[in-house]
Amino acid sequence: MSDNPQYGASRPFALHALRVLQLSGRDALAFAQAQFMNDVTSLADGDWQWSGWLDPKGRVQALFALLRIDAETAWVVTAADAETLAASLRRFVFRSKVKIEDASVHASGVFMSPQSATGGRSARTGDAIELDLSGDAGGRTLVLAPSPGAAPTIDEEAAWWHLDIAHGWPGLPGTALDHWTPQQLSLQRFDAFSVKKGCYPGQEIVARTHFLGRAKRGLARLRVGGDASAGDALTDAEGRDVGQVVVVRSDEALAVVPLEPADAVLRLRDGAVERLALADGLKR
Repeated sequence: MSDNPQYGASRPFALHALRVLQLSGRDALAFAQAQFMNDVTSLADGDWQWSGWLDPKGRVQALFALLRIDAETAWVVTAADAETLAASLRRFVFRSKVKIEDASVHASGVFMSPQSATGGRSARTGDAIELDLSGDAGGRTLVLAPSPGAAPTIDEEAAWWHLDIAHGWPGLPGTALDHWTPQQLSLQRFDAFSVKKGCYPGQEIVARTHFLGRAKRGLARLRVGGDASAGDALTDAEGRDVGQVVVVRSDEALAVVPLEPADAVLRLRDGAVERLALADGLKR
């Protein structure tokens, strides 16, 4: 794994598209456990996990990294619309002692492996917290701090999101995910959802799909033309619609496609698309 990709630099640069929500209060972790798709009780202070929020039909409403700060505080780091997510979550607070608000911290990226954080364990460096987002495609550190990093270059931003594409993480800015279930987005590759914990919105659909083995589609990484867009249909060799593009960055895309056969020809408009291997190493 490269600690310093050829397009990267070791300076922290601002990731303005990532926002941090804070859940705080006596019932903050219990609220997160009841609403989010991963097992929050598995986290110790300073641990983080990939997670998300589903609707009752098991469709993804938001994806994020969930960081447990302490017994009464958790941070949600997301590229989704933070204000909309916060407002939607507040509808389910009822009598719970939990406040959902902006965490007043900024996200920055560094194209190097962390100084101290590793895997799903965060680390404090001064007044900042670092998370290890390194994977097989390159070293990365996410820094959460009171002040943002330097203004990013176009190449730095593009490179950051390209590494998400390379690893198969679909939670990029502006991506509509609400057509898909966690299995259709292959989120099991990140241990991003639980089929064993108690109830949460969409849990019945997720568990049924898992235990009955009914997931017939999953996420693929593709090289596509420069005019591809999210929502574009993918067809098979006979011209039948078989998949859909979820997110595009430059000439690469993530798309939901049939799992079998794994080498089936896929076409976008009039041309065949190239399948690319998904990089591993982001499971937490």
